[in-house]
Amino acid sequence: MIHLGVNIDHVATVRQARRDVEPDPVAAAVICELAGAHGITVHLRGDRRHIQDRDLHLLREIVRTKLNLEMGATEEMIAIALEVKPDQVTLVPEKREELTTEGGLDVASNVDGLADAVARLRAGEIPVSMFIEPDHDQIEASKQVGAAAIELHTGTYANARTEAAHAAELETLIVGGRQAAALGLRVHAGHGLTYRNIIPMKQIPKLHEVNIGHNIVARAVLVGLDRAVREMLELLK
Repeated sequence: MIHLGVNIDHVATVRQARRDVEPDPVAAAVICELAGAHGITVHLRGDRRHIQDRDLHLLREIVRTKLNLEMGATEEMIAIALEVKPDQVTLVPEKREELTTEGGLDVASNVDGLADAVARLRAGEIPVSMFIEPDHDQIEASKQVGAAAIELHTGTYANARTEAAHAAELETLIVGGRQAAALGLRVHAGHGLTYRNIIPMKQIPKLHEVNIGHNIVARAVLVGLDRAVREMLELLK
């Protein structure tokens, strides 16, 4: 079965809209795990627009599955990761003006800098995944910098408007997954995945994990978080 990491950022987004204490992303993480999720994902952004440092520290205390920290490869974030010790760090691009992460990290153009970041995290016994486009050069570069895994950016696939475009993007993901697996990289996928488009992801060779946040949280508003997580797990079987 493909593992499900539930991204709880948007639970915190609702809380931060009122600068209040509810809903609590830490409580949401507990519900997700009890529903069967294989991991909890959070993105600690430089501007702290949703997840806060306190959330991350509390999550490290209570998460019993896998805590995946998405972050930019900055000095501030590397220091935080080395202190908190998540089970995995996923390095992502980050722009202050974006609503959500737009596209994959350009590893190929920053091999030296990212290799240093990965080495520091690995020295702290934190495995690193690179959030990248399903591109040959980016996958090769991810292996070169010492990553243990790659997370294929599925946003273009999710946003495809026609059946032909959808099929073409799926094939690109399949080829990328095959290449990554052949290099010994663990294969993850995420961004824009929904209850409606998740099933074709099973065609990606050796796909180990998907990370899904917005669609599960949106569903949870209507049916509850426990049911929303269980429904996605059922589709991944």
